[in-house]
Amino acid sequence: MTTTSATDALEPMLCFAVYSAQRQIGQIYRELLAPWGLSYTQYLVLIALWTDGGLAVGRLGELLGLDSGTLSPLLKRLEARGVLTRVRSATDERVVTVSLTDAGRRLRDELADVPRCFGERLGITQQFADGLREQLKALSEHAAPGKD
Repeated sequence: MTTTSATDALEPMLCFAVYSAQRQIGQIYRELLAPWGLSYTQYLVLIALWTDGGLAVGRLGELLGLDSGTLSPLLKRLEARGVLTRVRSATDERVVTVSLTDAGRRLRDELADVPRCFGERLGITQQFADGLREQLKALSEHAAPGKD
């Protein structure tokens, strides 16, 4: 009778490799963002707003793949910190626009080194990162609902 260890069972699974990488990447970002008291998801919100300026909450959710139940409390915490504002549209009360405050815009300079530090922590080249990102994008597209 052959005995298989848990490691032998998990090692060949793509889903486990992705899960393990995600956990490790999350830990690196927790450490890098800790001095600012930001979560990785909050950091992504800031990046989207630094790039596009004001965004409707719905659009922000689409960009980040977050539902309103996850995004709204996150935005509320950032607003309480004075990093962003949420303003309901005067013409359509269903639309809430999120914009950075001056403090939120200043964070862009403070956090500018995070991507480089992340790359250094991973110990990979830019070429490897670019290739991996393309592979992961393709994987996500194939896994998207409605794909056969």
